Amino acid sequence: MPSTPGLTNHVDRIMGLWTTSWIVLLVVGIVTWGLMIWAAVAYRRRRGQTGLPVQLRYHMPIEIFFTIVPVILVAGFFAFTARDQAIIEERIEDPDYSITAYGKRWAWDFVYERDGQDPVHFQGIQVQREADSGQLDASTLPTLYLPTNSSIEITLEARDVAHSFWIVEFLYKKDMLPGVTNHMYFETGAEEGILTGKCAELCGEYHASMLFNVELVSPEEYDAYLESLEQQGNVGPLDESLNPATGRGNIDPDRDEDVDQTNQNEDSE
Repeated sequence: MPSTPGLTNHVDRIMGLWTTSWIVLLVVGIVTWGLMIWAAVAYRRRRGQTGLPVQLRYHMPIEIFFTIVPVILVAGFFAFTARDQAIIEERIEDPDYSITAYGKRWAWDFVYERDGQDPVHFQGIQVQREADSGQLDASTLPTLYLPTNSSIEITLEARDVAHSFWIVEFLYKKDMLPGVTNHMYFETGAEEGILTGKCAELCGEYHASMLFNVELVSPEEYDAYLESLEQQGNVGPLDESLNPATGRGNIDPDRDEDVDQTNQNEDSE
């Protein structure tokens, strides 16, 4: 799977549920395929025979077996999934760090809370393409910074339409819905590195470009990044006043135009 054990306190649990489910389903598949092949061979029409082979009808023990076993399997998958989901969704009452992520067509805003100080923020723009190759310009990808060895709460908001917040290596994603506030809670491990983030909900023409990077850094590097945002003047919250329905949308500093409003006009045309 696209992750590393211990990356968060949930990754191992998700990997275990996924792997165990596949093992069980593989066994069921082998048994099912074996019975199908056996029936096709054992009850085939032999040379010299005419008409249909002898048919087996109304065998109650087999029919009960074929009914009960799938019900047990489905109930088992549901029970273990519900158990793990309840643990993954359990609220962290006093997280070390709190961040708000805003999904918008087709980029991301991140607001970092600070104890006793005003929050700082990062406003992303839609990922640009290189003029010569048409490939996505990686330097324009928004980046979310997360501290290692910390408990984290991420509040999820949508500025316009439905999005989905997905850090691929965390093996978990969460919907971002207009007018609905969702949360993700997790604890990071000691490993640092760059991870992949993306929107996992079809949200319009440039959905495939709604990407972001995630940098797992030490708490000291995390604090230094927040200080750099403050030095850039990115101090204060970002709220629903920037939503296209209620505000000016999101400004692309390179083109000095309202990106979200332009995209909305294109959609209406």
